[in-house]
Amino acid sequence: MRAVTTLSVLVLAAAGIGHAVVTSLDADITRVDPFKDMKNRPEAGHGMNVLLVGTDGRDRISQAERRRYRLGGAPCHCTDTIMIVHISEDRERASVVSLPRDSYAETPAHTDRTTGEKHGAHPIKINAAYAEGGPQLTVRTVESMTRVKIDHYLEVDFTSFMKTVDELGGVEICSVKPLKDSYTGLDLAAGSHRLTGGQALQYVRSRHADGSSDLGRMQRQQRFLAALIARATSSGVLLNPMKFRDVTRAVLGSVRADKGFGTDELLDLGRAMRDFSPSSSEFTTVPIGQMGYAVKGVGSTLKWDPAKSGKLFQALREDRPLAVRRPRTDKALRVDVAPQQIRVQVENGTATAGLGKRLDSALAATGFRTTRQPVSAADRALKRTVISYDPRWDRSAKSLAAALPGAELRAVKGRGPLLKVTAGADFKDVRKVRADDPYQGEFGVTTGDQVICP
Repeated sequence: MRAVTTLSVLVLAAAGIGHAVVTSLDADITRVDPFKDMKNRPEAGHGMNVLLVGTDGRDRISQAERRRYRLGGAPCHCTDTIMIVHISEDRERASVVSLPRDSYAETPAHTDRTTGEKHGAHPIKINAAYAEGGPQLTVRTVESMTRVKIDHYLEVDFTSFMKTVDELGGVEICSVKPLKDSYTGLDLAAGSHRLTGGQALQYVRSRHADGSSDLGRMQRQQRFLAALIARATSSGVLLNPMKFRDVTRAVLGSVRADKGFGTDELLDLGRAMRDFSPSSSEFTTVPIGQMGYAVKGVGSTLKWDPAKSGKLFQALREDRPLAVRRPRTDKALRVDVAPQQIRVQVENGTATAGLGKRLDSALAATGFRTTRQPVSAADRALKRTVISYDPRWDRSAKSLAAALPGAELRAVKGRGPLLKVTAGADFKDVRKVRADDPYQGEFGVTTGDQVICP
């Protein structure tokens, strides 16, 4: 989410305002060398790949603002946002791929930047690469995992986030439901809202505004980034040299970048992206194959799906769009949460042999992430199909219930994200469902024009 402001640099450069204006801003960027002495790197593909890393910088926000926007606690000076932004070779598309901070990773051999201790290759969570080896180890780890060559590195402190939004005059977002989160202080009624910088920070940080936890937060971040692009490209910022300077200065005040990403590169990219719009952007998260993957000495991690993530990164290397629009000719029922985001364990609650396997296969064919290992329930005389779910995942449970008409919903506190379906004698078939928001492609991709206010 902190990377939102850095991505806006690419958009705000689109005016091609003039070398002198941007040159004066170039001095505000702190330079790093994340590619020093790097060997055996992936082959360059088509287009440009930028690694965006977000770091904590709440110590630069005033105490009053920290209290108002619930930014308590000490700054960790750590990374909690990692994104690959792929700019197509024709400069007509930006593909943003989020790499979850708890992703299982294996670092190349390196020297710890704090202790000076030499480390061999070892498993970590991907966000720990920065703490051990800074930008260089972060780039090396990402390239090793994705086989995508990183062309530029941008590191942004989220303290510039609020200033950027305020310089733009606020950003408009829409919500079909009220959003309230006691942790961040977010409190928005259903409808459209013009968010100031502090409110925008609450919006993108909230994890407890509904029962969708990180999924909901990810979707809100995507909506906000699309809305930010829409605001920057339609508000006259790109045609006003002084406004452009002020907004860009707010962004660059907390940015660190590689030495190769300078004035000329920024202007060339900006001129090429003059017609950039929300529909030019697409967003996704690397596909996860196993959640809660336990690693000794590391803890619980997220393990990427090797086949799906491999196809995703191959698409980036080959400069292909991720969101493939297909005509919607089926009569699938629209639901709030996509089946691809819902994990399900199936149990057979009847004496009918093979019923659990049939239900599991039908749910998987509709897109639900079943365990593919149905089991027999303790009660084998169940008449009505039951969906057991944690109240925190109530939206997912309702989407699953739409695919199983007549099923009973049972809230079970502490169950976690894995929903359970126990097949009863009433089970006949699974109804096809489709997420209304976001648009679901092969990788669960949403495009910017689909998540901004109409």
